[in-house]
Amino acid sequence: MTQFITHSAVFFKKSADLPFQTKTETLAVEIPVALVYNGISHTVMMCTPTDLEDFAIGFSLTEGIIDKPNDIYGVDVVESCHGIEVQIELATRCFVRLKELRRTLTGRTGCGICGSEQLEQVTKKLPKLNRTLQFDIRLLDNCLSAVYSAQTLGKETGATHAAAFFDVQGKLLAIREDVGRHVALDKLLGWYAQHQTPQGFVLVTSRASYEMVQKVATCGVEMLAAISAGTELALKMAQDTDLTLIGFAREGRATIYCGAERIKCG
Repeated sequence: MTQFITHSAVFFKKSADLPFQTKTETLAVEIPVALVYNGISHTVMMCTPTDLEDFAIGFSLTEGIIDKPNDIYGVDVVESCHGIEVQIELATRCFVRLKELRRTLTGRTGCGICGSEQLEQVTKKLPKLNRTLQFDIRLLDNCLSAVYSAQTLGKETGATHAAAFFDVQGKLLAIREDVGRHVALDKLLGWYAQHQTPQGFVLVTSRASYEMVQKVATCGVEMLAAISAGTELALKMAQDTDLTLIGFAREGRATIYCGAERIKCG
């Protein structure tokens, strides 16, 4: 399925001789995607219809539905007239756990907790992360440049977020894009879990909310960098899990909220 469509629109520019002009705009596709576990629909999310196998695995991991990718026996992506079904064959013990979660997510763009029945389901108690990562902060500028260069859908439409994974040398290993920042991150973490969980960190083109911290920490990644700010709850969760949290990652600067022991300069 296509990631974007073209549309004829009227463009206004005050300084032009002809302020109204017709031009072709490129729009990101946003479509309902149902995650169906063992024949039972669990949630519908609004997504860009790419890397949906990665999304299925990443979402299942970050929601605690599975413990490892091998808990999923198969993934089939089936298009319909109303959207897409991602049909997931789940291990029996995980399916029992899923039913116990008693969650029904409504699924809006960027929504991570729609339909949670209890407040306790929103934030999870996670184990402390390892302290194996050391990153030279001077490499961050190159990482930012690499993300901007690799955002093919973002450059085409201006409507998507990206989540990227870098190794400790600042090499871009993977990037995923979506209209939803949470979905982009789930797609990336699905890739991460299937590639022997390499050492490195995640960089996102959004703010660092608690859901983003929770997803990254759930998968054992030790550092999250965001181009926008962190939130108070994101900081608390990062401190509780020993995650290194960076906000305002811009050229020549960054705010290290916590976990500065993993950061070096030279």
